[in-house]
Amino acid sequence: MKRFAFACAAALALAGGALAQDPAAGYPAKPIRVIVPFPAGGSADALPRVLSDRLAAKWGQPVIVENRPGAAGNIGAELVFKAEPDGYTLLSAPPPPLVVNPSLYPKLGFDAAQFVPVTVIAQIPNVMLVHPKVAANSVREFVAFARANPDKLNYASQGSGSTSHLAAEMFKSMAGGLSITHIPYKGTAPALTDLLGGQVDLMFDNLGVSLPHVRAGKLKALAVGSESRFPGLPDVPAMSEVLPGFVSVAWFGVVAPPKTPPAIAEKLQAAIAETLKLPDVRKRLGDLSAEPVGSTPAETAAFMKQETERYRGIIRSAGVKVD
Repeated sequence: MKRFAFACAAALALAGGALAQDPAAGYPAKPIRVIVPFPAGGSADALPRVLSDRLAAKWGQPVIVENRPGAAGNIGAELVFKAEPDGYTLLSAPPPPLVVNPSLYPKLGFDAAQFVPVTVIAQIPNVMLVHPKVAANSVREFVAFARANPDKLNYASQGSGSTSHLAAEMFKSMAGGLSITHIPYKGTAPALTDLLGGQVDLMFDNLGVSLPHVRAGKLKALAVGSESRFPGLPDVPAMSEVLPGFVSVAWFGVVAPPKTPPAIAEKLQAAIAETLKLPDVRKRLGDLSAEPVGSTPAETAAFMKQETERYRGIIRSAGVKVD
């Protein structure tokens, strides 16, 4: 009996040591919060919600999506940055707080480079949209019209420093320095409303929100920002066909607080990648014009570094500043 008790104690000690060495063992053991640093209703909010129910069912733990909008995503990002690095508070966000804002804001309450990358959920092409009143049915026609009418056209964005703002500035620069007035809004909804109403002429927006308006004939899509044509709009060219090297894609990454153990990031990524392969999830992403990605933590880290450098170059060359 003594030998048996000793063996049991030894086995328990070994198991305890293994758990101590593997922080992902038994994870998740309680609810997970996914912070979305933008309002409900947009693609940034919809994508993690597509995954949350399936991940909750897989793990037997609630996965709660919580919106913490404000300051171009900085408020939600700071909350996650200061959270415990245990994998129970995550950030799901498009580019601004992860790779854009560090080049725009002189002071942030977080260091985006210190987040632990988990994965990129999906990407959605941005699209060049114009109101039907604009006398242009192609990118080349629009460029010619803008050159012939300097300062007479305007474009909407989700706000100064947003991806829609930077996409438009990149377009203006690559098209030879067009003079088009920027009108920043507070989010996609008001900007898109004024574009639909004809108060503004142009906007770069992701297809997840604007595709129904294009199909209804309420807006004209002149080009998509993906490297190749979007299957849902086969007659609309990729911008790179007209302006080689132009790429503008909205992607949605998941990161964890600094010092989160790599084993937890890897376990999260594996579960998300597996979920992205489910037929019903792929269909729901397709309805949002989203292409699933599911990149590994290492791939995500390399991609975000590349995107940080790319956006830094756009911001500097266009002289973009925020109020």
